[in-house]
Amino acid sequence: MTVDYRARIAEIDEYAVQLRGLIPDTMKAYGALGHAAHSSGALDKKSKELIALAISVAVHCDGCLAYHARNVHKAGASRQEVAEAVGVAIQMGGGPSVNYAADALRAFDQFANS
Repeated sequence: MTVDYRARIAEIDEYAVQLRGLIPDTMKAYGALGHAAHSSGALDKKSKELIALAISVAVHCDGCLAYHARNVHKAGASRQEVAEAVGVAIQMGGGPSVNYAADALRAFDQFANS
């Protein structure tokens, strides 16, 4: 089954908007945490997004994979950088991470080829 990662983001966003209405303080705090975690410091935004993409692979999170594949592309990562980052996730996550690593590369390609 091939996943359309743009559609996956749209599906999640639809309900995230609803969550913002239902639990505004929680969603605002989560957004602030994400902003703080991904702000440039000793590591630049691209490096942090590569880490997030690798973690998405290791924890098998389809939605995370979609967002971070999009964000790592926007941050200017190359396909080789994505491959090497998910290679670390494969080492950490074993066989199941190989499947998600392939999906991460596919998701990156979808955003890169649009």
